[in-house]
Amino acid sequence: MNLRTKIVALAVAPLLVALVLVALAVRHQEHDLAQRERALIEKSYMAQRRSELRSYVDLAVSTVRPLYDAGQDDEQARSEALRRLAALDYGDDGYFFVYDMQGRSLMHSRQPDLVGQNLWDMRDSRGRFTIQDLIAGARAGGGYVEYEWRKPSSEQMAPKLGYVTALPRWNWMVGTGLYLDDIETTMQALDRQMSANVTTTLLWIAGIAALCLGVVSATGLLLNLSEHRTAEAKLRLLARRVVQSQEEERGHLARELHDGTSQTLVSAKLLIESAVDALDRERQPAPPALSKALQRLNDSLIEVRRISHRLRPALLDTLGLPAALERLGDEFAEEGAIDASIMIEGEAFELSQEAKTALFRVTQEALTNVRKHAQAHRVHIALGFSDEDGVRLSIGDDGVGFDVEAMQLDARRGIGLRNMRERMESIGGRLDVQSGEGGTTIVAEVPARSARPEAE
Repeated sequence: MNLRTKIVALAVAPLLVALVLVALAVRHQEHDLAQRERALIEKSYMAQRRSELRSYVDLAVSTVRPLYDAGQDDEQARSEALRRLAALDYGDDGYFFVYDMQGRSLMHSRQPDLVGQNLWDMRDSRGRFTIQDLIAGARAGGGYVEYEWRKPSSEQMAPKLGYVTALPRWNWMVGTGLYLDDIETTMQALDRQMSANVTTTLLWIAGIAALCLGVVSATGLLLNLSEHRTAEAKLRLLARRVVQSQEEERGHLARELHDGTSQTLVSAKLLIESAVDALDRERQPAPPALSKALQRLNDSLIEVRRISHRLRPALLDTLGLPAALERLGDEFAEEGAIDASIMIEGEAFELSQEAKTALFRVTQEALTNVRKHAQAHRVHIALGFSDEDGVRLSIGDDGVGFDVEAMQLDARRGIGLRNMRERMESIGGRLDVQSGEGGTTIVAEVPARSARPEAE
């Protein structure tokens, strides 16, 4: 992991940890708030229900109070009281019930089939004695009892809150109840709303986290791109300096060979020729070794001049790139059985030192590859000049070709191609290689802004 990645990680990690902690804290606070709000609503709801139930029972008792307070304990008075209570329905599921203190049902307007039955031992689903608990509340002077009972509107068992009171002289328990399943529905809706609020809050936090990460990532990417461009510019400048140093060294070596070694060989050749002439004037035969030495000196002189020319052709600096390429093509054709032709297109203009050197070296490397690997019969060099597009160099042969992609991926091969590509990139140009069974074509292009020399 490089330093930049570590810095980004150090910036992102605390941010993520902080956002996670905030999310956990928000979730905890939301859950705690939801629990307290639920308890408060439930408490308020139950208090309202209790008050409502007591009012209902007081109203029911008040309807039979005249009969009860009149001291009428006969069956007719009690039947009239039961009739009045049975008529006091309210709502879809609101009704009154009357039991005696032994658990026998005396009146149930919604379930008349229970009238006359003794329900003393009735239990609900939780094992509670329903009627016994109601009677106990009535004997205590009035009380609230939670139990389960069948809901008339749905015919399903539902939780219920009842309030009962006693008419001791008649041995009655009078009461009513409100079903509590609606509060469960309300609480479930509240829970869903709270859950939705928590989810929305967490989504906002996640969105903020994503935005922050995006900003950090974008900043890191911009820094990376900036550093990459800077590094690329530095590498390009370094490559240009390396190439320039190589060319300067080659030029220096070429001059040394031409001005030093070549002159020494010429001097030695002249001395030997003078010695041979002196022996001829004295009518003495020249030793065979002198003739051989003279021939060897001539060969060495030709080779030194050829090496000097290849290191840095003088034509490139004096007459320009077209003349240097024509001379290079002629030398290539003279050295082997491969035909070489060159064509200059457009009106030639002065090139920068870097551009003409790079194009000349590309051509030199391409011809070397053709000689070594292409098995070609003909090679064609085309150099085109354009005021708008710059310079375009094309070297094509009719050889066997090669796999360009495989060559680029193989680190042990294709060094010449990589060198050509790097040379072109160092001066802002580009190199394109296409190869197949019909031969190979190498195209090097230098834009006009990089091809022309900089104004002083």
